[in-house]
Amino acid sequence: MASRPPRLQRLLAPDGRCFDVAIDHGFFNERGFLSGIEDAGRAIATVASARPDAIQLPLGTAPILQALPMERRPALVLRTDVANVYGYPLPLSLFSELIADPVEQALRLDAACVVVNLLSLPDQPNLHKDCLRNIATLRAECDRFGMPLMVEPLVMRPNSAGGSYLVDGDLNKILPLVRQAVEIGADVIKADPCDHIEEYHRVIEVASGVPVLVRGGGRATDEEILARTHGLMRQGASGIVYGRNVIQHPNPAGMTRALMAIVHDEATPDEAATHLAR
Repeated sequence: MASRPPRLQRLLAPDGRCFDVAIDHGFFNERGFLSGIEDAGRAIATVASARPDAIQLPLGTAPILQALPMERRPALVLRTDVANVYGYPLPLSLFSELIADPVEQALRLDAACVVVNLLSLPDQPNLHKDCLRNIATLRAECDRFGMPLMVEPLVMRPNSAGGSYLVDGDLNKILPLVRQAVEIGADVIKADPCDHIEEYHRVIEVASGVPVLVRGGGRATDEEILARTHGLMRQGASGIVYGRNVIQHPNPAGMTRALMAIVHDEATPDEAATHLAR
């Protein structure tokens, strides 16, 4: 395994762990994704005030984070691809497209990392091909500029199962897609939880030393998200990338602090929950 890019040290804390809050949902042109982030400036400032390790943003709102007057600003993870895979019903033609000059844009914004999807949808091989092309393009540019590459292997169920953004937690599908992302050259993996959380160590194993940050998925109860995060960290995850379970929470800053306590301080779910009252 190649040595980690220097910028990765800005993403991962000294303990090798990371909590990255995703606030890039508006990039995907779905009205329902805007809940909690209608005022982008307020949402970003609120989360940043709780000091997560990183905040994941697209090109248009990344400058908001970088302009915040604070000493220890969260690292920027720049979203580099736009896709139309979350609508219900799905559009007749699906795509995943990179923004122009993604790594140079990331450098201008002083990002610590770029992130891109590796999508696997039923009966959509051309979409998967788009993602492979995107990653190949990014990998070459990241090598040229010393920019870490986060790849997001995302296995989705058919929308006919009942709506959009349906995550498939089948390990038999997650494991090969994660390994493909590793072998294409990911510096960090951002992967979904599996159906049975106690088996997540198999995802860590197949990543073969590449740090794995676990996605949060749809909204869950406080008890569920804290317990799940605790279980994932105990199995060797390097951290988490949560969006809606933070930004749609009644207390986004408190939830950020609660999850940081689990990721970095090995707090129990009950100990972490005390942050929600602050």
